[in-house]
Amino acid sequence: MDWAWLIPVFSFAAAPLIVVFGKYLPGKGSWLSILAIGGGFVVFWFVLGSWLGANSGTSGCFTSENTGLLTCDYERSWFNAGVVGAVGSVSLHWGILIDPLTIAMLGLVTFVALMVQIYSLAYMKGDPRFGWYFAVHSLFAAAMLTLVLADNFLLLYVAWELVGICSYLLIGFWHERPKAREAAKKAFIVTRIGDVGLLVGILLIWREVGSFSMLDAFEAVRTGAMSEGVATASALLLFLGAMGKSAQVPFHVWLPDAMEGPTPVSALIHAATMVIAGVFLVARTFPLFEAYDADPLIVVSIVGLVTALGAATIALVSTDLKRILAYSTISHLGLMMLSLGAFGYTAAIFHLMAHGFSKALLFLGAGSVLHSTEFQETGDMGGLRKVMPVTAIVFSIGALSLGGIPILAGFWSKDEILVAVSDNRNVTFIVLTLFTALLSALYMGRAMFLVFFGPLKDQNSQAHESPIAMTLPMVLLGVLALGFGLISFNWPGSFGGFGTFLFFGHGEGFHFEVWLGVLSIVMAVAAFVVAYQIYVRGSISLEGVRSRNAGFLKVVENKYYFDEVYQWTVDRVVLVFSRFIAFFDRAIVNDIMVNGPADMTRRFGVLLRLHVTGHVYSYTLGMALGSIGLGIFVWLRVV
Repeated sequence: MDWAWLIPVFSFAAAPLIVVFGKYLPGKGSWLSILAIGGGFVVFWFVLGSWLGANSGTSGCFTSENTGLLTCDYERSWFNAGVVGAVGSVSLHWGILIDPLTIAMLGLVTFVALMVQIYSLAYMKGDPRFGWYFAVHSLFAAAMLTLVLADNFLLLYVAWELVGICSYLLIGFWHERPKAREAAKKAFIVTRIGDVGLLVGILLIWREVGSFSMLDAFEAVRTGAMSEGVATASALLLFLGAMGKSAQVPFHVWLPDAMEGPTPVSALIHAATMVIAGVFLVARTFPLFEAYDADPLIVVSIVGLVTALGAATIALVSTDLKRILAYSTISHLGLMMLSLGAFGYTAAIFHLMAHGFSKALLFLGAGSVLHSTEFQETGDMGGLRKVMPVTAIVFSIGALSLGGIPILAGFWSKDEILVAVSDNRNVTFIVLTLFTALLSALYMGRAMFLVFFGPLKDQNSQAHESPIAMTLPMVLLGVLALGFGLISFNWPGSFGGFGTFLFFGHGEGFHFEVWLGVLSIVMAVAAFVVAYQIYVRGSISLEGVRSRNAGFLKVVENKYYFDEVYQWTVDRVVLVFSRFIAFFDRAIVNDIMVNGPADMTRRFGVLLRLHVTGHVYSYTLGMALGSIGLGIFVWLRVV
């Protein structure tokens, strides 16, 4: 386990090598990037095996008082600020933290990144910046892996910001396109707003605990050394950062626009890097959230539910295939946050992984369609299963999984979320969560049927199946989207099921709430049947629904006007206030406060130098007048 640091180091090393020597390397360095993340995936299995064979007596390992899990921490001295041992000096360490949450994330990130990079060999073939793409890809994966492994908040924050930089570079990869440039800037700026909260939260924890170590912070909470107010405030500030990265309302607006980047980048961002970082952060710092009265978790629940429901409605009316998937991601991230807010720690991470495999598959499937047809609007597609059978099958598996159809992975994880919400939140939460699950099945069925079923349109008659470098990663992801959920069960000879591998407090085996499970199955199946009747058979018309709900549909189709409100705020508030600040800075601060004394001195000097004429008679006259004036002054004093 103490060699886990190699997992990100491989990719960190590959990135500069590709930039410097890429043009001399085979495939412009792409294979070096693939070998690096492949090496990380291999090391992951050794880390997993080492952890399974460890116990509390293993060097660096102990049973966490907070999670109840075997946790291993390997740290090294980083640097010292100030004189060692002196008052006010700070000794910083960096290290890696290995527990089931780390292991689950390492497996997801390395596997999905590996599949996306192999897929990109064919998808990005011929691009003039082919090598640069793989260099940033490696850096992106390395940053996310470092974030996952970090055992202290400072190292986490460095990796967190590096993830943001890489997303900016990849979203704006085709920077010659205005929309791509704007999308990259939008993602960078919106997420930075949340990152300010994260930084303040980290500094607040350091001020209270005197250390950036996560374990020290969690221990301070457990023992009561950290006050309730600080714990609550720091948790909410950390959540602000998580909201930005994981596109929670109102910071969700950047993610749909991020579709301007290459489709494999979307697969990586939505499944294994950028957006799951926020969910991971809340899970990693869960001791802060559930401490004392667990008030922050109420906020997490509400934000997650609002995000999940709102994004699901937008996905249902979107016509761009990639944007449908983008809003689907936002909705499912909301479900993960809702689960965490409902104390469903295991369910949230389980769904994060099931969603990651399924969503990577869906985006790669969308990329396969785009690569073959060059169309992105679902209205231009239809019947593609006849010419792209492999893509159609694997895309359908991903759609059915996220729609909650048994026995696919998404069904089991979604069911666990429903159980957590039902057990720990009031009836309003479970009703709206079930409705969100219904919408999820509807928009997934809509996307699947519009693209792959029905008659083949003339403009798609020349479409063809993608090359093996693209279909093989999709097939492997399809296998996981199909069967990953089965690890929730305690199979003979296994480690006891996912619920006894990763948990918070105490482990539980998978349990099926009959009424809730049956209800969710009926709703999911009914949703797909209705979608089939609407978009394939045409036996159900939506005209009546559209006419009766025209006003609401307009609001939803305009994405609840979040972008318009933000633009108005920028134009009418931010820019106006900025112009006032600029005027104040220029006219008051610069012209009066800074330049004022200098101008007065200069003007006084100009006046003062008028007597310097160089003529003796002028100086004599000055002396005479001065003497007369002095004499008059003395006479007046005497009189």
